[in-house]
Amino acid sequence: MVTVSPKSIFLTLLLVPLAAFAQVSEFQLSNGMKVVVKEDHRAPVVVSQVWYKVGSSYEPEGITGISHALEHMMFKGTEKYGPGEFSRVVSALGGSENAFTSRDYTAYFETIAVEHLERALELEADRMRNLILDPAEFAKEIAVVREERRLRTEDKPTGKVYEQFNAVAWRASPYRNPVIGWMNDLEHMTVDDLAAWYRRWYAPNNATLVVAGDVQPEAVRDMAERQFGDLATSRIPALKPPAEPQQAGETRVQVRVPARQPYLMMGYKTPIVGQSSEPWEPYALYVLSSVLDGGESARLSRDLVRGSGIAASAGADYGSYSRLPGMFLLDGTPTDGHTVAELEQALRQAVARVRDELIDPAELKRVVTQAVADKVYEADSLFNQATEIGVLETIGLDWRLSTTEIDALKAVTPEQVRTVAQRYLIDDNLTVATLMPLPMDQQQPRAASSAGGRHGS
Repeated sequence: MVTVSPKSIFLTLLLVPLAAFAQVSEFQLSNGMKVVVKEDHRAPVVVSQVWYKVGSSYEPEGITGISHALEHMMFKGTEKYGPGEFSRVVSALGGSENAFTSRDYTAYFETIAVEHLERALELEADRMRNLILDPAEFAKEIAVVREERRLRTEDKPTGKVYEQFNAVAWRASPYRNPVIGWMNDLEHMTVDDLAAWYRRWYAPNNATLVVAGDVQPEAVRDMAERQFGDLATSRIPALKPPAEPQQAGETRVQVRVPARQPYLMMGYKTPIVGQSSEPWEPYALYVLSSVLDGGESARLSRDLVRGSGIAASAGADYGSYSRLPGMFLLDGTPTDGHTVAELEQALRQAVARVRDELIDPAELKRVVTQAVADKVYEADSLFNQATEIGVLETIGLDWRLSTTEIDALKAVTPEQVRTVAQRYLIDDNLTVATLMPLPMDQQQPRAASSAGGRHGS
């Protein structure tokens, strides 16, 4: 989901100055906490991120959504700082902060002037082991989470499709559960559940601190030692790897809810970096996704949206980095006068073409050039620099992979792109979900909730 733009013209000019800010150092505290520091001295600003190796894919049945619920509660105070005080302190220092939860991790971050970095680290260290989980605060916040689920999934047709798609596509993988959790689990979640989850996973030996900005590595190491070094560790359970059984036939699900437009989602199970039979496969899959959906000149936009006019929108997506294997996704909405069946046939034809024919070298060059340009422009953001490191470290990969990604993409050949399409983009490996709209007047009104909250994603 990238677009070709004039920024690639400036690629050569930008590569040299940005390389000067790419120094990365790493340390490990005696309690097992990892610290990674990326220097970027262009402005007196720093991004601090604490990453925990826990997300929805760690959750057993019955408490789905607990990682995300705990993220909300992390802003509700400790013995030292009352509810909301964390955010007020950071704001008073001229900074900003928030958090996010995914399938594979939970992360908390601040962007702040470099002279206030240690105060931000003090706040994070305090809530890492000293969170107060007040039952009254929990009752209010879990209501916020349930409302968030209603807005993002139950009242959003495409969200409903995505949730049902994952639920039927995965047989064993915990990716079948939504990050926000199933509503029944949220309704029966207790503050004791949350306390046990917090004690188990929120510890220095299950966390990585990433700092990017106008800092010296040794100074950050000293701060980390002072703030996190004395924190007690937890006994982190060893997870048994869930083995997704091989799919032996196409899976389909139909979702019938009130909606204005039909919608289609298709997904093929695919390997990821570090878990593929050949190390080049994930990079070839990334190139393939960009051939189909890499801007206005990519095939889906060119052929289905502007060409045949079958699709009002059509896209492809593939993530190379995750803790467990993922999917190569296609989705789209048909235009008025066309059906979901026609759109599915058109997407299948686009896939068949990359299985049968070699992509043009010019297409390959465009994709790689755009990937390099995106990489360079991402380096303009301290947050993106830190996030890239945090994601890789937290899913069990080495942050140095980010420095070799461009070379790996440049090495992809048209033959390799065709090979991964033939190997993985096959009907026996496919799940299809369709949204079949019911009339909007069938939607049941519900009372508006007064619940609200800034944190949580």
